[in-house]
Amino acid sequence: MSVLGVAIFMGCYYWFSRLRLGYTISSALLQPVTIAVFVGLITGDMKNAMMIGAALQLVYLGVTSTPGGNVPSDPALAGCIAIPLGVAAGMNPQTAIALAIPFGVLGVFVDQLRRTTNSIWVHMADKYAEKADTKGIMRAAFLYPSIMGFLIRFPIVFIIDYFGVSVAQKLIEVLPEWLSHSFEIMGGILPALGFAITLTVIGKKNLIPFFIVGFFAVMYLGLDTMAVAIFATCAALLLNLFRLKEEEA
Repeated sequence: MSVLGVAIFMGCYYWFSRLRLGYTISSALLQPVTIAVFVGLITGDMKNAMMIGAALQLVYLGVTSTPGGNVPSDPALAGCIAIPLGVAAGMNPQTAIALAIPFGVLGVFVDQLRRTTNSIWVHMADKYAEKADTKGIMRAAFLYPSIMGFLIRFPIVFIIDYFGVSVAQKLIEVLPEWLSHSFEIMGGILPALGFAITLTVIGKKNLIPFFIVGFFAVMYLGLDTMAVAIFATCAALLLNLFRLKEEEA
């Protein structure tokens, strides 16, 4: 797919994923690793797309809640920009992560703009409610916010993805080695921070031994992630079975 096609697709994807049509598939669409699948399909470079997407997913691994309904960072905007640009410019995952973080912060302001415009439709729905116009209420609740969301979200991703490819490629070429290495170090630290936040969210001391066992199983026994996941699932089922037997006793 051409650069124009990728930019249009990613702009539409970002808008659609942020419609939040329910809290099941919508939440999955927001994740960088899901975005990477679609980027890989449209660019034909699934390997690099998934490498960047998986690395970026680690950064947002601990972002599991939105305090007060506010978005602490926007992984969808970061993914929709950094992954296609990273694939097109041939970036390594660490550099792409360093590129993605500012866009994740930008997504917070984009979301606040969307929330501000939503106040218009709330008052409009009130007026329709006074007239018992149910169709008008539905338009104010779904149609108008969707159109406004498209006008707010689509241009940002489209413009950056379309004009940013050449800029990103030139940037990689002209960056001095020490600065590009700094980006790689920064990009390597951020996934570790994501893991740390996740452990903080878990917050149960009795679960720490399981984390340590999994870590050493990977590092010293040479097990891959799938094997550890299978063993962990079996261990969880056995522990749950023993607990149920103790409760019955």
